[in-house]
Amino acid sequence: MPSKKLSLYLDTSVIGGYFDNEFEQDTRLLFQNIRDGIYDVFISDMTKNELSDAPEKVKNLLDNLQYREIFVTDECEDLGEEYIKEKVVGMASKEDCIHIATATIHNIDVLVSWNFKHIVNIQRIRGYNTVNMKNGYRTIDIRSPKEVVIYELE
Repeated sequence: MPSKKLSLYLDTSVIGGYFDNEFEQDTRLLFQNIRDGIYDVFISDMTKNELSDAPEKVKNLLDNLQYREIFVTDECEDLGEEYIKEKVVGMASKEDCIHIATATIHNIDVLVSWNFKHIVNIQRIRGYNTVNMKNGYRTIDIRSPKEVVIYELE
């Protein structure tokens, strides 16, 4: 029996990373992995909204990407507020918290981000997952694109 594909939630930084000199190589490889059908990809309505002010070439990336849209709910907002209340991050990171909560509540396997300050950071990840468990949610894996890309297919 084939194994279930890993589900990925892409935050806005991953999409923007496609045209960023520092992140472009791994981001483009991730997008190729996605086009090759290796992952089930999810993007939230919040991510799409955050991209509304992005350059056209960034917005157009989603046109050629196979993904499913998921939605930020009141439950997502509430869990995001819990991360702040528990001081995992400060109020300035509210949108980051909502991304993590949305991926958690929609049972996504891995949230993928290039945001090392507020998201892909061992202390933060432990904090998010402590809050998740305390509130009856499962833990979520949080990684950079560099950690999820498959560099060579067997």
